[in-house]
Amino acid sequence: MEANAVKTYSATVQWETFGVAETPAEYVFHRPRLYLETTIPSYLTARSSRDLNTARLQRITLRWWNSWRTQFEILVSERVIEEAKEGHPEAAQRRMEILGRFPALRHNHLSRALTDRLMVGGVLPPSARSDAEHVSIASVHRIAYLLSWNCAHLANVNIASKLAAICRFEGYSCPTLCTPEQLLERYEYGYIS
Repeated sequence: MEANAVKTYSATVQWETFGVAETPAEYVFHRPRLYLETTIPSYLTARSSRDLNTARLQRITLRWWNSWRTQFEILVSERVIEEAKEGHPEAAQRRMEILGRFPALRHNHLSRALTDRLMVGGVLPPSARSDAEHVSIASVHRIAYLLSWNCAHLANVNIASKLAAICRFEGYSCPTLCTPEQLLERYEYGYIS
């Protein structure tokens, strides 16, 4: 027997010696909840675009997906799944493969009422009801981030502040509406906008 040998234990045995049956709280990492809007799986699964701006957004989305998605508790909704099933069948199948692994939030009576308030507020045009549904579902279910490339109605600073004001008035906290690029800036470079 060696005099300098160090006795090692597996993590399970170590904690069992202290009478702890689960991972101690100091080793549990809290992951913020993130609502994945339909544009994200669309950019992830689309063929590489020849358009430079679209190709750039695809690369950023893929970079966020590969580097940071595990840092969040990702959720989708029934509405996201409905939208993802639309379009070309092969593309829809690829989107559903991505979305199938995440829990789907329900569009309940509370989120329907909040959707109506967001639409009555005049912040979004009548054609953007599905965008209001995404915000209301995420708000009602207390999601921290809503990730989208929809900069016309969702990831738009001017509109986001108005949507947040309506949500607050109705007693909900509006998620941070952002793009993958903005989350990359926040988490990789520490910029908070």
